[in-house]
Amino acid sequence: MTTAVHHDQDFYSWAMQTAQLVREGRLAEIDCESVAEELEDMGAAKERELESRLGVLMAHLLKWIFQPERRGNSWIATIKEQRLRIARLLRKNPGLKSCLDEAFVEAYADARLIAVRETNLPEPTFPETAPFSLEQVLRDEYWPG
Repeated sequence: MTTAVHHDQDFYSWAMQTAQLVREGRLAEIDCESVAEELEDMGAAKERELESRLGVLMAHLLKWIFQPERRGNSWIATIKEQRLRIARLLRKNPGLKSCLDEAFVEAYADARLIAVRETNLPEPTFPETAPFSLEQVLRDEYWPG
């Protein structure tokens, strides 16, 4: 038997060791609390990815609205890419749909700051609440303005 490795000290070795214990049916030797923590962290990482992608998408939509003279292929590609990746993330993780409304609100706050940084426009330029709905943001046909 190998010496147990703690997940905080060497995650990779702990994960491989725990996977092997599961495969061998040696469930009594598994640190269930650590497994539960890691599974929760994995779920939370998917939520963070959803928020991040929504933030990037909405920042580009804000730039699209407030800097129409700078619209170009790069912005179009970023908007399309984020929509595609969000759709894929939701398709592969349908449970995330229950987080969409909250993620939309949280991500919009990030989107405003990203837009300020990338446009150099003053923060009050961008509305405090999203000038578009979640449904519009996710719809491929939606191009504001």
